[in-house]
Amino acid sequence: MNDSGSYPIPGRIHRVEDVIQRSRFITTVAHAPDPDAAHAFVASIRDEFSDATHNCWAFVAGPPGSTSRIGMSDDGEPHGTAGRPMLTALLHSAVGEVVAVSTRYYGGTKLGTGGLSRAYSGGVVTALKQMPREEKVDRRSVSLTLSYSDVDSVQRLIEQREWVLTDEVFGSDVRLEILVPASEIEQVHALIADQTRGSGIVEVGT
Repeated sequence: MNDSGSYPIPGRIHRVEDVIQRSRFITTVAHAPDPDAAHAFVASIRDEFSDATHNCWAFVAGPPGSTSRIGMSDDGEPHGTAGRPMLTALLHSAVGEVVAVSTRYYGGTKLGTGGLSRAYSGGVVTALKQMPREEKVDRRSVSLTLSYSDVDSVQRLIEQREWVLTDEVFGSDVRLEILVPASEIEQVHALIADQTRGSGIVEVGT
């Protein structure tokens, strides 16, 4: 992930195919913002290719290279020849929140452990290279407590900065809940202090 807190994610589902020694390999990659989404996608591919010999998979459901939310499966292939090489390819891809499923239709010729690892990892690498990408911006939740006299000017600031207003609560004072790019958190403190002459309270979510 770069210093701005943003990183590339899959823009849409993408699929590549290859035939290696008569075995057909179909690799499908997609966006996986969390493990549940990754597992749901794996299940959908299993349903689509229910007659396949294997549906091996791996996912990184977090920022690029992060190992906090990962998963993999060899789905009946020799241990370590499918899921692990696929996961390694994902972790080294600089792409975040991504799941890959590699479907194999066995063609009658054994590839050996090295051949299998190269086939499964190669499919993932090719799919990721060709896949459309979008930029994911890491946003933090921020709570602003303001006097009524400052609300209009702060709301104009929110629009100008393209921060996301998620909630407004009006009581003895006004609380605005916003989402801000992580790289702009320090600017929030300075800008709100300037807009409110130091009276605004800024609380950053964990």
